[in-house]
Amino acid sequence: MRTKRLLFITFCGLLFFLFAALGVWQLERRIWKLALIEQVDSRLRAAPVPVPDVTKWRGYDASANDYRRVEAIGVFQNDRETKVDALTERGAGFWLMTPLATGSGEILVNRGFVPTDEASWSRPQGRVIVRGLLRPTEPDGRFLRPNRPSEERWFSRDVAAIARARHLARVAPFFIDADRSGAANEPPIGGMTVVTFRNAHLSYVITWFALALLSAAGLVLLSRDRQKPI
Repeated sequence: MRTKRLLFITFCGLLFFLFAALGVWQLERRIWKLALIEQVDSRLRAAPVPVPDVTKWRGYDASANDYRRVEAIGVFQNDRETKVDALTERGAGFWLMTPLATGSGEILVNRGFVPTDEASWSRPQGRVIVRGLLRPTEPDGRFLRPNRPSEERWFSRDVAAIARARHLARVAPFFIDADRSGAANEPPIGGMTVVTFRNAHLSYVITWFALALLSAAGLVLLSRDRQKPI
């Protein structure tokens, strides 16, 4: 019985340290997530700044610029637009990705959402000012739905793949989610960037620490009277 008791004590001790470690990890994750949410909120509230210059495209840090409000000036290359599959609060359709020629390079702009049954949409001519949010590239496609450039089947906003398909010589490693402009329901409908972060870490913290306490309670009960048989 002594050996059996020691095995139970060892098992409860291992569970305690495992659950406590998971609780600490989730606590650290919660602190990180809250800091991320505050950082993004501050970027969303800030005034637009010029889009990163072409000299900063090499070694571009997407995490340091994600959701930053920017503006860019250039001419839309409407003959090179790309339709990317989208499912939004407005239903099914596609994102309209259009290169913006700035003079020093091209920047892909997500001009907004176009419903599946929409046959036509606005195509600005001449020099324009684009304001919106910086977003990182979305390589390869979605789970079980890879991009198929040769078939014009796009399931993610993969900057490098779109640039190759549209023969863009010098394209930025990011894209801009354009703000809404024009009439409310006139496609493409901009300003539909989803800026939400799931934050359930507190419930995980409570769960793991509660399990750690239960394991500690079991450890105490088993250790209280070593002579008492199980």
